[in-house]
Amino acid sequence: MVTLDLRHVASPAVRDLLHVVNHPDFDRAQQQIEHLGGCTEPVRLTGRTTTVDTTTGEVLRSYTSSTEPTGSLLTACGNRRASRCPACSRLYAADTYHLIRAGLSGGKTVLDTVRTHPRVFATLTAPSFGPVHNRPTTPSGDVRPCRCRKLHEPTDTLLGTPLNPATYDDAGAVLFNAHAGALWARFTTYLRRELAARLGLTQKAARAVLRISFAKVAEYQKRGLVHFHAVIRLDGPDGTTQPPPPYATVAVLTDAVRAAAARVRVTVESDAVGERELVWGEQLDVREIAAFGADAEFTDQAVAAYVAKYATKSADASGALDLSLFCRPCQGHGATLLPHGTPLPCTACDGTGQARPLPRLAVARYVRQMVRTCWELGKLPEFASLKLWKWAHMLGFRGHFSTKSRRYSTTLGALRAARRAWRTEQARSHAGLPEHDPDTTLVVGHWTYLGSGYSPGAVLLAAAVWHRRELERRFIAEGGC
Repeated sequence: MVTLDLRHVASPAVRDLLHVVNHPDFDRAQQQIEHLGGCTEPVRLTGRTTTVDTTTGEVLRSYTSSTEPTGSLLTACGNRRASRCPACSRLYAADTYHLIRAGLSGGKTVLDTVRTHPRVFATLTAPSFGPVHNRPTTPSGDVRPCRCRKLHEPTDTLLGTPLNPATYDDAGAVLFNAHAGALWARFTTYLRRELAARLGLTQKAARAVLRISFAKVAEYQKRGLVHFHAVIRLDGPDGTTQPPPPYATVAVLTDAVRAAAARVRVTVESDAVGERELVWGEQLDVREIAAFGADAEFTDQAVAAYVAKYATKSADASGALDLSLFCRPCQGHGATLLPHGTPLPCTACDGTGQARPLPRLAVARYVRQMVRTCWELGKLPEFASLKLWKWAHMLGFRGHFSTKSRRYSTTLGALRAARRAWRTEQARSHAGLPEHDPDTTLVVGHWTYLGSGYSPGAVLLAAAVWHRRELERRFIAEGGC
């Protein structure tokens, strides 16, 4: 093995890259990185796994991470956020697309007759908490100046942001985000009631003849508020395998969605902010989803792609942050308790509870105000259960970005399990191993978390893998073969 003198190389990343490339087992190291598809923050594991034939006791296959060039096994991080890991978020978006698409046109264990069920695409928005920059139009369609007296271009980054951050209702906006999940839960409850009322049935009778299925994703608006895009479908009582009664039409579903959204109320009381009644915004959009291949804007494929696109976004899309702001050592409390109960100020954050000082955050003024409001409201006893200090980087929103009802379609877990089984079979076939009988085969493993991320040189190799695959995807998308 030739020893390299890299003292003249100024870049630490390049020096490490040269060490990696000249490693005797570089091919295996590169193979691991290629397998991750450009994941930016892989998980490093150490351990071993053994496959045993339970009838004979024979060890069919064994693996240990100590044989790897780096002494650890790399696995993808699986982060859904595009800002954190473009490679894994793309995979998450693809899974979401297939999940939504299966509930619209069949596939993935869902019968294709589901496409005949009544279904709509609904968007529930947040109410106004103050004027924002916009592009108002005249009755003839001409664009007029905004309230700020400026004629905004369509690409202006100010569009949708608060007109006057000083008078914007930050407390109301933060509380709406924090209760968005509760608003959605009440909406689904009222939707079932409204649908039963329009069909002239009791709720019990309605449950006996039809079921409401849905899948939704959350999206941040430029003003820092979340709204929901949802696919809502009517099924028979057993779900996708049965159509609803003929009288349960798209028109009835649309009317019920509008009525249910108007009924939702969540009341919040506090001495600091008074009594607030949280509701959905007036801009409610409900549209029928056309069958696949129809000449319409909202088709199966278009809706699935639209929903999947937002499934990988987070608060950073609105100019906010993508990492928690609370100090990990003290969990945002600013101090830790000694065994006898005496608080000890945290030295990591100087007692502030913040990993990064709020005034130094590189965000827009209105975003910083919402973050500060989260932190201040989170200290109040009446809002302790919301843990707003923990979700300040998400501007108060603490719900899941994508959810679905139980029988909407397949699950992300099922899609991942199928992909894992396919990859396992590919690896078995490539290694020339015999096919295992699951009834007589036992896999025993022990794994320990070592850390996350690459070495500086491996980061460059992973970036090259991601860049190459992006070029390949673009080439195929543009009609390449």
